[in-house]
Formats: sequence, structure tokens, C-alpha cells
Amino acid sequence: MPKHPTIVEIKAFAIKNEMVGATYMESFNRTPTKARRDPWTKDQEVAGPMSRYPRFKRMRTLWRPNFPSVACIVRASDGSWGFGVSRYGQPVIDVINNHLAPLLIGENAFAIDRLWDMMMRAASPYSAAGLASYAISAVDLALWDLKGKILDVPVYELAGGPARERQFCYATGNDTDWQMELGFKAMKLACPYGVADGLDAINRNEELVAKTRQEIGRDVELMLDCWMAYDVEFGVRMAERLRPYGLKWIEDCLPPEDLLSHEALRARLPWQTLATGEHWYVPQTFAYAAAKRVADIFQPDIAWACGFTGCMRIAHLAEAAGIPVILHAGMNTPYGQHFSFAMPNVQWGEYFVGGGPGVPLIETIVFPGMRVPENGWLVPNDAPGFGLELTDAVLDRLRV
Repeated sequence: MPKHPTIVEIKAFAIKNEMVGATYMESFNRTPTKARRDPWTKDQEVAGPMSRYPRFKRMRTLWRPNFPSVACIVRASDGSWGFGVSRYGQPVIDVINNHLAPLLIGENAFAIDRLWDMMMRAASPYSAAGLASYAISAVDLALWDLKGKILDVPVYELAGGPARERQFCYATGNDTDWQMELGFKAMKLACPYGVADGLDAINRNEELVAKTRQEIGRDVELMLDCWMAYDVEFGVRMAERLRPYGLKWIEDCLPPEDLLSHEALRARLPWQTLATGEHWYVPQTFAYAAAKRVADIFQPDIAWACGFTGCMRIAHLAEAAGIPVILHAGMNTPYGQHFSFAMPNVQWGEYFVGGGPGVPLIETIVFPGMRVPENGWLVPNDAPGFGLELTDAVLDRLRV
């Protein structure tokens, strides 16, 4: 048997939470484009699980942790290296560097399923879900990138090859006019008000949805992201009020751990397409949700839900149950782009539009070398691995 490269080093470190698209502008001696106005993310209220507390209600930045992002480099015995990412800073870095990494040194770098199983089992004493799943994701993504580089093929080829010629993308964001100008034919609104706002929330949410439907017409799909801001009763009342506007789905209404409420919402809204799973982290949760049919669309995040390998397991069990998968922000990273392009069960991709109106998407990318949607469609970079153009200069800029 051929001798495969072995893992000689796994190292996680903190990187900045910022966009690096300006690197491209500098390389072409171009000045970054000035936005026509501030993006919707700057000051628009978005409902969430902390909305019941007035001090934290208006903006997520008032209560979410300000940890840096996490990068992970896996080096092999042949000198090759792969790059993965996740979130939540030092706690996740410590799980990787002080627990997972020492266990994987000397292992076959190509045996990704084995390595993933080792990490999942090793994390059992403190649960493979939550912060551990972020750590496992970063290592797993780096392993896939490494394998693609060594074999000189894009990761989507390793995962089975393209499932389609190009990937349909929808836009998430509340700058509807800009998203229409960019050519998206489906878009998702961030819901501004939830159960903490009482009856007035139903009226004000309806105003936003009605205005948006009128702006985009009936030939563009419309969805609503409710980001854990509802309870069952509010979710039912909100869905009934919005029924005339033809929403393709309502998303992420409930606290993720409250699976009984997910079952209750499904029972009370048999007609409404429900999407969720952004905050589910292990395949077992999705397996339970599939068995109980609590949602119509699963939405794991590839950098949170135990990586490329974890999401492959989720996609396969969902496909067997007839449930589509659409990764959370899947088109905003090369990891999600390659995964979506290779999975027959992932027919749509989400692109979160965070830059200001008028700023080309290429200037707002997080990862150098990644593609962006054009008129609502995307084909991933076909360079080896995930096609990341990570030079020493870029890495130095990203490090905290």
C-alpha cells in the first residue's frame, strides 16, 4: 500500500473578525468602492433570544461575545498544509491545541473519517456539541483543504464531484434594493421584532414583509429569518398573519435546544415550510429532527456543525428522509461553496450581504480566492483544496 502523509502539526490561533477583500483592491492599485449608504447591519434592529432584556434588545453586538475568529493549520509530513476556520476565540483554540491536536499527531492525514470520529469521541466528556463542535470544524476543514492540495484537486471533487453546473444563491439582508440590483432571485429578511415586542411586533413585521413583497414582486422568492426570537404561540400567529405574502419559509423561530417546541410548532403549522438547524451542532440532533419531521429544511453551518465531514453526514441522513439542506451562510465561505456544489441535496446556497449598497461583493469577501455570486449564481474556485489564496502576507494581516 502507498504510504500516506502523516500529521506532524496542528496549530490553532486567533484571527481578526474583518473582511479582507481590500487586499484585492490594493493588488490592483484600486481604491475600495465607497458605499452609497451604510449597510442595514449598522443600525437596524434584529430580534433575537436576548430581546426580552431591554438593555440588550436593539443590537446583537450588545450581548454577543467579542471573541476573535479561529484559524487552524494542519501540517503534513510532506510539507503540505491545510487551513480551516471557526469562531469563539480562545476557548475553541484551547480545545484544539491542548486536547484534539496531540491526539491526531502521527495519524494518516488522508483518513479524515477516522480523524473526525476520534475527535467526536474524545470530546464526549464535555460534549461534542457547542464549543467543541467549533473546534472539530476548524480541524476537519483544514484536513479537507490539506487532502485536496496534496492530491491537486478541488475539495468538491473529493466529495464526489459537481452535483450541478452552477449553484443557485439567495441573498440574506434588508438592503432589498441593492440585492435586487445584484441580480438575486430569492432573498431573506432579518426579522426585526419578536415575542418580546408583543402584539405590535406582528403588525410591524407584517409591514416590512408587505413592503418587501411589493418591491420585489411575485417572481422573487421571499423568506423570513426569525433568529430564535419567537415562542410557539407567537410563531403561529406570525405565520398566519404573513400567509398572504407567500413566504417560501420561516426560519429559526425557536431556541435550538427546545425540540419539544419545534415539534409543537410543526404540528400547529402543517402548511408552512419551516427551516432551522443553524444552531444544531452534531448529526444526532438532525437525525432526531428528521425522524420527527420538525422542519422541512436543515441549515447547518459548515464551520460550526463539526465541519465538512459532519455536514456530509447531515446531508446524507437528510436526503434519505427527503429533507433538503441549505448551509447557513454557505456561499460566504469557500468551504460552504465546495460542499454545496458537491451535494445533490443542497440545491440552494445562502449569501449574507453585509457590505453597503454599491460596494461590489468581491470587495467584501472574507477569504482571498473565493468566488462571489453573479446574478444569483456561483461556481466555486477550482484550485486545489478550497482554492484559498493565503500568502504569508495575508496570514500576517489576519492574525490578532
